[in-house]
Amino acid sequence: MTRRITHKGIKFGATAAYLILVGVLSYFSVPCLFKTFLGIPCPGCGMTRAYLSLLHLDFAAAFSFHPMFWSVPILYLYILYDGRLFQNKRLNTGVLLAIGLGFLASYIRALVLFI
Repeated sequence: MTRRITHKGIKFGATAAYLILVGVLSYFSVPCLFKTFLGIPCPGCGMTRAYLSLLHLDFAAAFSFHPMFWSVPILYLYILYDGRLFQNKRLNTGVLLAIGLGFLASYIRALVLFI
């Protein structure tokens, strides 16, 4: 049986730690380990560049770096609210399925463009 982390403070602390880690890795230009060791891009490759473009309000560039950049805030809220983003369970499942299929399609696109 798995335990859920229900205290939002812990989730926000973990988020802050993750963002600091990403910031430090970006600052020191640490390459994607997935791509470094396997030679192909990971499903999240381009996400950091997409968010940097988004900070400059360049939505077209953000979309070109990673078409699924918009889904990360939705997934974060889903985790923050313990899988109950919407009251309708089918809607939650449908949103997750759409995001999963979108990531799969964008990853296949990235692999085809890489090769």
